[in-house]
Amino acid sequence: MAKYNITEKKEKEAAYRGLVSPKLMDEMQEKIMNIIVMQKKYRDKDYSAKHLAEDLGTNTRYISAVVNVRFHMNYTSFVNKYRIDEAMTILVDKRYQDLRMEQVSDMVGFANRQSFYASFFKIMGMTPRDYKISHLAQHPSMKKEKEEKKKKGKKEKTERKRKKK
Repeated sequence: MAKYNITEKKEKEAAYRGLVSPKLMDEMQEKIMNIIVMQKKYRDKDYSAKHLAEDLGTNTRYISAVVNVRFHMNYTSFVNKYRIDEAMTILVDKRYQDLRMEQVSDMVGFANRQSFYASFFKIMGMTPRDYKISHLAQHPSMKKEKEEKKKKGKKEKTERKRKKK
């Protein structure tokens, strides 16, 4: 007698996908891209599919259908993709080298560091910190800068020791 009743999960077509006509889907896709990407609403931690639906004068089922069919992912994954793209730019930008990961996470719209790390790892296969380190290793100018900072720090430490004596 079998201990577990295991059956294969059948793939079923989501009923909501047929709710939206191709023409309406094109229009909504363009509007979604405009709001999320061009207006950078992905940076807003509180901007949900519900808010997007309200802004577009539709409902969340239509938003879900369009994002799923046109972008092949759910709303959260769609928004997180743009957050991670921007985070990758920030992580390797010299102007932002002194930011902590929490600050980067906040800048791109994540509610907390944990969700930032989880999403980053899911998309990139490495942590944001590892990504930053690997890019620093690839740029000789960044290596040189880091070494100069280290030397400067050692000199300052030596100076302080001399002054104490």
